[in-house]
Amino acid sequence: MDVSYLAAAPVILLLAGALVVLMVDVFARPPARVHAWLAAVSYIAAAGAVVGQWRRVAADGGSLSFGETVLLAEHTVALQGILLAAAALGTLAAWRMLAGLGGRTAEGVSLVLAAAGGFVLMSVSVHLVLLFIALEIGSIALYALTGIVRASPAGGEAAVKYFLLGAFASAIFIYGGALVFAGTGEMDLMGISSFLGSRVVLRPAVILIGAGLLVVGMSFKVTAAPFHSWAPDVYQGAPAGAVGFMAAAAKVGGFAALLNILFLGFGRYQEAWADGIAVLAAVSMAAGTLLAIVQNDVRRMLAYSGVAHAGFILTGMTAGLVGMRGVLFYLAVYSVMVVGTFAAVSTVSGDPPQGPSADTFAFYRGLGRRSPWVAGILSLLLIGLSGMPLTAGFIGKFEVFRAAWNSGFRWLVIVGLLASVAAFFFYLRLIVLMYFGSDESDEEDMPPTERTPASVRWALAAAGAVTIGLGVFPGPLLDFLG
Repeated sequence: MDVSYLAAAPVILLLAGALVVLMVDVFARPPARVHAWLAAVSYIAAAGAVVGQWRRVAADGGSLSFGETVLLAEHTVALQGILLAAAALGTLAAWRMLAGLGGRTAEGVSLVLAAAGGFVLMSVSVHLVLLFIALEIGSIALYALTGIVRASPAGGEAAVKYFLLGAFASAIFIYGGALVFAGTGEMDLMGISSFLGSRVVLRPAVILIGAGLLVVGMSFKVTAAPFHSWAPDVYQGAPAGAVGFMAAAAKVGGFAALLNILFLGFGRYQEAWADGIAVLAAVSMAAGTLLAIVQNDVRRMLAYSGVAHAGFILTGMTAGLVGMRGVLFYLAVYSVMVVGTFAAVSTVSGDPPQGPSADTFAFYRGLGRRSPWVAGILSLLLIGLSGMPLTAGFIGKFEVFRAAWNSGFRWLVIVGLLASVAAFFFYLRLIVLMYFGSDESDEEDMPPTERTPASVRWALAAAGAVTIGLGVFPGPLLDFLG
């Protein structure tokens, strides 16, 4: 068996970092800043390993290791880099919440590192059993992170809902894997692809149903409609500082698994599954946009917005390998924008919120005067999420729409364009409210916005810079991914 520790190095370093944070806390009880430095060292070491992986792939091409269960290829390395960036930025955005846990800061930091390690493992897994293990590592850490703030009863309720629906999704995934094994006798994706390529399957129903259940299981994780019911409650109840990381990590990890399963394992059946993915994308874009329009709670609006964005990413997947670059670019920029958006939300409403109405649209009235920096960056990120030109969101949508259009899914692109136009309403509604929703006398009864912590300011600045930078100069990243 070929063993390449470089292929598993980012996972090992992240999980080791989580363990070190806990052990240091047990024996030394250091201040919170020590845990911050330990997390930073873990991210830097993992990033160095990803750079080493990229150099290996550029020199020798893709490779399989650990009994053909771990794949080192261009797209898996890119996905690991995206996850590390989202985790590092998410930790920075959530640091006020993590430090506010007091003696439990180490628990929060270790959960973030463990979740990042689990989803990084998902991105390189090409064996269904290992993929399930990685899924559970990342998911269980997110369940615990959802309810980590004891002062927030809504967080405990959200954690229970997330756990129950997540367990249901995992069961569906397991059943799908069992059906695929029954039909092919293989559990690794390369073996499945080889089986389908060397045999004519006259009755592929069991295999296709199994593949469909695998997609359904992952659709829960990426919040694709109609498997998104958990997202609004979890986004509303979980700590706002951590929701951005949770949304980004789960979405990138879930799409990494979908890319590997469909492109590597069932690539020969693309004509069979592409139409199903297109329908899933259309339903997600339509449902997410329409439900976001009627929301009065900012977190729930962003949750339904995430459903629509899952549809946009699925649109790029209908093109198969041709759409890989657009999908990866979209995942990268969406991850950064959603982390930054929730960092701003945590600053405005508090973490936990300052009251039951702290996340409503009305609470953001006049934010442009109360906190110009937060309002400015939040507006920029919302414009990016809406897909306005000169932002990274526009480039991401253009890439996935172009791939789908060239692959014959023109009706799906039209649905996506209509959903994008409709989405301007709820994004611009919040921006208008921040700047033109009230005069100074209307704001007297509102609690003052807290001073933005330095960690959140850095996270907002980074997210804003990426949104504009990759919108104006997307070429370097697109060339790197493509």
